[in-house]
Amino acid sequence: MTDFLSADLMQNEILTPLSPADLQRLLQPGHQSIFLIGMMGAGKTTLGRQLARHLKREFYDLDHELEARCGVPVATIFDIEGEAGFRRRETLELDICSRRPEIILATGGGAILAEANRHMLKERGTVVYLRANINELYRRLERDKTRPLLQTANPQERIASLLAEREPIYEQLADVVFETGSAPVHLAAKQLLDVLKEQEVIS
Repeated sequence: MTDFLSADLMQNEILTPLSPADLQRLLQPGHQSIFLIGMMGAGKTTLGRQLARHLKREFYDLDHELEARCGVPVATIFDIEGEAGFRRRETLELDICSRRPEIILATGGGAILAEANRHMLKERGTVVYLRANINELYRRLERDKTRPLLQTANPQERIASLLAEREPIYEQLADVVFETGSAPVHLAAKQLLDVLKEQEVIS
């Protein structure tokens, strides 16, 4: 038995706007939360953990938080409720996570599709787009069987389609764009830290 939220409970959840005082608390210069966006396979979770360790901050992965709340994997939520049901739950979880001060949050690849999500991300912290090209994304994901959106006959074509749809949104939403490339994780994390310091996102 899982603790899956009922549909009625979900529909009754209200996204309460933050007060000016709460926003001010979240947006202290040099101490803002960092929200990582980008395609699946772009390195949001891996780099996010490294950033959090270097900055001595709490790290959260939005999908993992959602799985813990629902008691089932993301793939199961997709199976039972479809993508639309998953996206509703994702918005509620993002609202909860993004209220926490001075965190590093790795979002799901499609979290930027909902206008409410984009508003929360932009309003409550600094948004960093981790960009990777199609070939690099496919190399990282080709053996991953846990991604519901890639369970197709041609995963590489699906990645290309998703990237074409989402990249303009990632770029428009981002305060910082960082190319992940093929550098080792520890080196990429150091480079990203340098960029964030240069842009005075962190002190």
